[in-house]
Amino acid sequence: MTYLIQGDTGDWEVVIGLEVHAQVSSEAKLFSGSPTAFGAEPNTQVSLVDAAMPGMLPVINKFCVEQAVKTGLGLQAAINLHSVFERKNYFYADLPQGYQISQYQHPIVGEGTVILDMPDGTSREIGIERLHMEQDAGKSMHDQDPKRSFIDLNRAGVCLMEIVSKPDLRSPEEAGVFVRKLRSILRYLGTCDGNMEQGSMRADVNVSVRHPGETEYRTRAEIKNVNSVRFIMQAIEVEAARQVETWEAGDEVVQETRLFDPDRAETRSMRAKEFAHDYRYFPDPDLLPVDLDQAFVDGIAAALPELPDAKKERFIADFGLSAYDAGVLVADRETAAFFENVAEGRDAKQAANWLTTNLFGALNAAGKDIAESPVSAAQLGELLDLMADATISGRIAKDVFEEMFETSKDPGAIVEEKGLKQITDTGAIEAAVDQVINDNPGQADEVRGGNDKAIGWFVGQVMKATQGKANPQMVNQLLRDKLKG
Repeated sequence: MTYLIQGDTGDWEVVIGLEVHAQVSSEAKLFSGSPTAFGAEPNTQVSLVDAAMPGMLPVINKFCVEQAVKTGLGLQAAINLHSVFERKNYFYADLPQGYQISQYQHPIVGEGTVILDMPDGTSREIGIERLHMEQDAGKSMHDQDPKRSFIDLNRAGVCLMEIVSKPDLRSPEEAGVFVRKLRSILRYLGTCDGNMEQGSMRADVNVSVRHPGETEYRTRAEIKNVNSVRFIMQAIEVEAARQVETWEAGDEVVQETRLFDPDRAETRSMRAKEFAHDYRYFPDPDLLPVDLDQAFVDGIAAALPELPDAKKERFIADFGLSAYDAGVLVADRETAAFFENVAEGRDAKQAANWLTTNLFGALNAAGKDIAESPVSAAQLGELLDLMADATISGRIAKDVFEEMFETSKDPGAIVEEKGLKQITDTGAIEAAVDQVINDNPGQADEVRGGNDKAIGWFVGQVMKATQGKANPQMVNQLLRDKLKG
């Protein structure tokens, strides 16, 4: 669906490129052995290298290189066997070296592709420009003292992957789908936990606008460090509207870095946009180029897990799921594994429906994720089995599920304790049917007179009389035999 902003001079389209900073899942930093655990006391995870003490030399963490290569392969991107670490020179209080070790001219990963599955059923290919490795800065803390700022260097030196998209995104919705898909891929690979709340994944959002049909890009603005998918989408809407208003007022959009304020729903200027030459990049003299051999890359490729796109196609082919259901189930690796355990040897479509409707609904209401589910895959599978062999009806199954979610008890135990087994004895059901017909002669005459819809009312009355335990199919057939026969 095309996202256009209506202005006085006509429609405007938005052009979006994202620079996603993903913290590499590694127990040590990029150039030191310091730990990377989240939530540690300030300045307790800092080595002499991280603090930029004189004479300290960086030593590259091979595992971080492997994680970057693995991510590149997962993005269907070119792996550059030769890459170079460079110094990006700028001053900031929480950057102790006075420069950041990054990659510029020779990144470790080149061009790739991410496929987006849009809610309307269409697909979009979004280009990846590059992935490069760099070290994170520390953190300035301005809320600890009314007169002073403090510096926490725990993050200083943590390995980041900066994943840069091409300017292929055309709506806030596409940007949201892109970030979710990228996070899904990283989590499948195990290269980043994707936890945006903790700052291990955040995005710089580049936005410009132009009239549809224009071939040149207009001046863009960059919105720094947006840390949730919802805020990314909101920031794009707000910034695009600001730029349209600016252009239509006869002014020029300035290339600059801006900050998104979600409370005020506005972006604010932070600083004029720097250009690459402002950073005075040059190869880091303390680090040799990273030269990989193809066998190293091939070894990583051979060990890659099944990724979301491939798993989605398998779920469609093997389980007969719709593209939408398959896409929902593979978005999260744990959810996909849960589904496969439930669906094995059972009706896969029924398993998908119970998972996406009943279990997801209960988890969302409880604020839990699939890893915290009080109902295991084996228990949900057992519940489906109880329905399949007619031990319980679908209506009773919903009540059993609610108790399973509250207590984590097995469904079979709940059915036994509460006497919920479905009544399949023809004599018992027939007696209940006869009683309901005798008690409601007027409605019975309506059915005999041709009002078939009234049979549904009778079914409901019989189910009520048997506390939902009667087999609905048997009830329906008996009613038809007695009223229409």
